[in-house]
Amino acid sequence: MIFERAAGAARRAPWTVLPAVWIAVLGMLAWWLPDGADVLAGLVVTPALTCAIGGRRRWVLGSGLVALVVLCGALVDDSPHGAGPVISAVGTMLAVLTAGMCAADRRSRLSAELARTHEIAVAAQQVLLRPLPHRVGAWSVAGEYLSASRGARVGGDFYEVLATPFGVRALIGDARGHGLPALGMVAALLGSFREAAHQEPDLFGVLRRLDGALHRHLRERTHGEHPAATGVAPLDPVAEEFATVQLVQLADDGAFQAVNCGHPQPYLLGSCPRPLALGDPLPPLGLVEISGIAHVPVRGRIAPGEGLLLFTDGMQDARDRAGRFFPLPDTLTRATAPTPLSGPDVALGLRTAVQRHTGGLLADDMAVLVLVRDTARLPHPPRAAVLSGVPLS
Repeated sequence: MIFERAAGAARRAPWTVLPAVWIAVLGMLAWWLPDGADVLAGLVVTPALTCAIGGRRRWVLGSGLVALVVLCGALVDDSPHGAGPVISAVGTMLAVLTAGMCAADRRSRLSAELARTHEIAVAAQQVLLRPLPHRVGAWSVAGEYLSASRGARVGGDFYEVLATPFGVRALIGDARGHGLPALGMVAALLGSFREAAHQEPDLFGVLRRLDGALHRHLRERTHGEHPAATGVAPLDPVAEEFATVQLVQLADDGAFQAVNCGHPQPYLLGSCPRPLALGDPLPPLGLVEISGIAHVPVRGRIAPGEGLLLFTDGMQDARDRAGRFFPLPDTLTRATAPTPLSGPDVALGLRTAVQRHTGGLLADDMAVLVLVRDTARLPHPPRAAVLSGVPLS
């Protein structure tokens, strides 16, 4: 918050001298022109000018008093015959100064209230989408997030990484829609995952808990939006509401399991980044009852120094002004070129590349999660053992 205020003050700095420049210019014109005293009437706008550029009450008062001193000096030097316009300007100046002080006071109170609201919103968003740990077990963790809603830090995309008794468990998902309206679904899914990840020994059990939490949330939304229908007939979830999710479980020896519900396939990060084919995905959560579907998580193994990239479709679907999609494979190849592989560098590089590609105008939220297996703690297995049993596309 301190750095944001300092940056804002730096941006306003060139404009803070504008009232002083205005007073100096009018004073010089009054001295240089034959009937220059008439120009001094323009000084009455000085307090309003200071208020308009964001000056606080003391700056409004100071600029008004300086302009008033200049006007009074002109009143003393002028003849009684020509003092009438100057006296009128002084009266107008006092009225404008009073109005400027009131406006500056109101703006100060509104700015303070907005700052408090911003702090509360940031705290709430951090609780919902908590900062990721830098390391969990034998895995380094990095993530980046971009919201399509201006000023928001959380939207319809979400991720979480937890150390559980069953290994490192990671979740990434995309609730239908983007921005603030999707926060209810995000809160329901993240809350369920943070509890189920520590209780369910099977990864598919975690998925069933997420599916149940989402269906409960949708039913509650239906009750809230259509209270007259309560008790009349069974309520269906809100139409066309769903979320794609991807669950990954990682062990310290590099073994992993993955379950995919309509989400973009992850990438294996290494010397040659490539997408992992996890088979046919399950339907997105909220469309059908996942509990009635038999499914076995896909299994594989990641070598030390390699990692996984999980992301939402907001990145691969990002377009530039010409309508071209974001070149994810080429960008990922450049981002992973330096060795050893650095998760934070990859995540930040992808975020920067997307912003550059779209010109900062995102049509959808974007989340990136990078998990890299540590090379310092574990021996290097043969390259042929990597991802055994997992077909690559």
